Amino acid sequence: MKSRHASVLAVILLVAACTDSGAGATPPTSTPPAPAATLTPTKAPVELTILAASSLSGALAAAKTAYESANPVVTLVISTDSSSALETKIEQGAPADVFLSADTTNPAKLVTAGLASGSPVAFAGNKLTVIVPTANPAGITTPKDLARTGMKIIAAGATVPITKYATILVQNLAREAGYPAGFEAAYNANVVSMEENVKTVVAKIELGEGDAAIVYVTDARASTKVTTVDVPPTANVPASYAGVVVKASANAAAAEAFLTWLAGPDGQAILATFGFLPPAS
Repeated sequence: MKSRHASVLAVILLVAACTDSGAGATPPTSTPPAPAATLTPTKAPVELTILAASSLSGALAAAKTAYESANPVVTLVISTDSSSALETKIEQGAPADVFLSADTTNPAKLVTAGLASGSPVAFAGNKLTVIVPTANPAGITTPKDLARTGMKIIAAGATVPITKYATILVQNLAREAGYPAGFEAAYNANVVSMEENVKTVVAKIELGEGDAAIVYVTDARASTKVTTVDVPPTANVPASYAGVVVKASANAAAAEAFLTWLAGPDGQAILATFGFLPPAS
């Protein structure tokens, strides 16, 4: 009996095996592998070094916030000094992506030397004013007073752009009606120090280390420790600011984009809040 049962069981197992391996067998189903997740490509972070005229300090701090907010992968690293000092540093190989100058001469020098890409881009204008300490101990009420004997005038170095503009202003004032003969010579005789940049000039007046100085309107506006003495509009001197992309920049496209933005509507709106004028057309 046991032998019969064993034979039947063997037959059943043999039939089952044949059925599984037969042509009509249905292969087991399998779940296809899930597709790999699609990764959205992201731009690599970019750090731009901006070397700029010291008179742009406040405006560029605001521009940095606005630009980085609109361009999250870009970080602006801003360093300020006199335009002439910065131009010299770039000539000597200092790393920089964009140079923003308080004149057009220094950017043009980089272009001539083959150290800039493209032509200078005008992005702002400015004008000049006379500043005195808030208490005005010297009693200066008009630019004529800058030629009074004993006045202590703070100026900037010969190569700093503000000095070029101030020199022209003094020459213009000397030709104004009512100004004394020898005004220019008397003014020059009253200069007691020549500083590295216009920010240092303002600081010395704030500290009362000088009676007066000729600076940009924007620098006077940024200080709460000085008072301005109006300059006759017929004698005032327009200052033109221009920038260039430094040829050695490793991020030339990003540098060009920032300079274009600064010269465009968004950048102009920020500059205007600090008293800068539109660039001369």
